[in-house]
Amino acid sequence: MPKVSQQHRDARREQILAAARRCFLRDGFHATSMQDLFAEAGLSAGAVYSYFASKDDVIAAIAEQNMRSVTDMINAIATQQPGRPAGAVLADVMEMLRAKDEQDGLGTLTVIVWSEAVRNPSLAARFTALFTQLHASLAEVIQQTRGNLPSDVPADVLATALLSVVPGYLVQLALIGSAAVEGVPDAVRALWPADSRTSEA
Repeated sequence: MPKVSQQHRDARREQILAAARRCFLRDGFHATSMQDLFAEAGLSAGAVYSYFASKDDVIAAIAEQNMRSVTDMINAIATQQPGRPAGAVLADVMEMLRAKDEQDGLGTLTVIVWSEAVRNPSLAARFTALFTQLHASLAEVIQQTRGNLPSDVPADVLATALLSVVPGYLVQLALIGSAAVEGVPDAVRALWPADSRTSEA
């Protein structure tokens, strides 16, 4: 029997997740059965179960994928563009979230994940671990360049405050649409600009 390449496995896994996103966005999490997911993906039950043991595993994978993309972006900024003000970093994240929402319904999927995490301790634990990574990445950026952020407040506390803005942004994307958050990234840049002394240096 020929060996299946990792590239093939990755593509098949993404095929399943893409089908799940469509199902969850169209019908909601609870109204979507595993049979619905098999049909949407065009795969057998065995093929899907070889990647995901349950519907909870599928939605956890979607959450992990979304959070990891944001974390990777913040890490890239921290390593490749050191010195950027925290407001600019957060604004870039918001613009990426909006683009991903237009592409694959990120806002709605995020709200679905949050609602499931409230009732599902296992999913909540996985989500918390991912959010901790995201928080640490933003705290690192803040530590590198505070701009006009207060110097007497720890970086991890400032990261918590800045990340508290993101859920409201995502909820508006999910419930009202992208027009509701027009101009928000620019407002964030204005609220947390670079330090004027840094700009003059």
